[in-house]
Amino acid sequence: MSSFYITTPIYYPSDVPHIGHGYTTVAVDTLARWHRQAGDDTWMLTGTDEHGQKMLRAAAANGATPQEWVDKLVAESWFPLLNTLDVANDDFIRTTQERHEERVQKFVQAIYDRGYIYAGEFEALYCVGCEEFKTESEIVDGTGPFEGLKVCAIHSKPLELLQEKNYFFKLSEFQDRLLELYKTVPDFVRPESARNEVVSFVKNGLKDLSISRSTFDWGIKVPWDDSHVIYVWVDALLNYATAIGYGADESEFGRRWPGYHVVGKDILRFHAVIWPAMLMAAGLEVPQGVFAHGWLLVGGEKMSKSKLTGIAPTEITDVFGSDAYRFYFLSAIPFGHDGSFSWEDLSARYQAELANGFGNLASRTVAMIERYFEGIVPPPADYTDGDLAIQKTVRDAAAAADAAIERFRTDEAIAAIWTIVDALNLYITENEPWALAKDDAQRARLGTVLFTAADGLRALAVLLSPVMPIATDKLWVALGAAETIGRIADQPIREAGEWGVLRPGTSVNGLAPLFPRIEQA
Repeated sequence: MSSFYITTPIYYPSDVPHIGHGYTTVAVDTLARWHRQAGDDTWMLTGTDEHGQKMLRAAAANGATPQEWVDKLVAESWFPLLNTLDVANDDFIRTTQERHEERVQKFVQAIYDRGYIYAGEFEALYCVGCEEFKTESEIVDGTGPFEGLKVCAIHSKPLELLQEKNYFFKLSEFQDRLLELYKTVPDFVRPESARNEVVSFVKNGLKDLSISRSTFDWGIKVPWDDSHVIYVWVDALLNYATAIGYGADESEFGRRWPGYHVVGKDILRFHAVIWPAMLMAAGLEVPQGVFAHGWLLVGGEKMSKSKLTGIAPTEITDVFGSDAYRFYFLSAIPFGHDGSFSWEDLSARYQAELANGFGNLASRTVAMIERYFEGIVPPPADYTDGDLAIQKTVRDAAAAADAAIERFRTDEAIAAIWTIVDALNLYITENEPWALAKDDAQRARLGTVLFTAADGLRALAVLLSPVMPIATDKLWVALGAAETIGRIADQPIREAGEWGVLRPGTSVNGLAPLFPRIEQA
């Protein structure tokens, strides 16, 4: 059994989650569900990053202590997001948890003892929104009310000039080792555009990284100097190790690590440059890989609460349901690229692909088995070339989807699986079971057609279950598979393309529409 450890970034809960956070989370959840059903030793981690100056200021603005503020946000917004989107994470780490804080101190102490941290003075422009010191390429001239000021290229807000005595991590010493990593493991950073960006950034030279702050105290204390707190990004990156036992349970850590990280492209450098360098400094393995997905754009811009373009996931799930949310974002946008969201596109895809495509296929197949065979899945007779073509489509789609998942391309996996939906709908149209039912001499042929449709749906349910767990479970029960085969979550997904798994004689159950039609306002 191979290990598959995968993480979302830990989210900064200074505000409520929007669909961009949901996009990352359901992508990672789908990858984890797929590997879990494939029999891999799978662990999915998500969580919240709760220290730093931005959180301190947000708490003060709301008349609360930082801990009170993050407790409220996590309880009211971030935990519920997982239920809203039907996420099956194995752990949720909060950086204010004692288990995290103690292990972060052990890690930082370890690289200090190994000679990779020193004291020094620092002056640079800092973005509180990014919690990051900015390079020249990330600084632009302000406009409008900020004219004459230097602003963050991402947040369009003025930068602050910080001058502090801090502790520094010798990041510059790892430039050659990082470049060698990218060369020898070409898919360490994916997609290729992200890899090229990282390689170019590192080739331009790395500066040592300030890893502590001394002007505020909302953070984890530097273990050898409690007048400093650890820089929030160092604290945050370490969650991937602390959550699986680093510094406390070496057996569990050895079982899980190294893992894969899925992040938005705006935080790629932290994960593909700073994080592996820190691990090298500690004498630990680097991650298996880092995958950077693109931005969700609304009105041509990256979503932002400050620009009023943030959309809450519940605005979609309350109307279309969580399965449609998951399907839409994972299929409509090439994973790794930017993608534009619009209500019109969501509605059109829901109607065409889910309601009319997959949902109607499931409903009419179950209904015809109920009508023509008293609700009992009929046995197949001799297969024709058309029947065998369906079997090949199912086998090919299952293999192609698994290969796409290995590349972290959920969109390509769904596209491969959808060839089964299209092929079965065409198959039913061409074979006209309603016409076959009128001729007793065609009884065996009718049975073969409906068994083929039903077993094709069985394969679809398994293959789509990591993407749409609610609808596929309903279909699984309707096909009678839950009683005769077992839980859908226990079905080996890499064997979903095998034919004849659904047993003739199985009793089907009535199936309400999987994707009810949405009344347009």
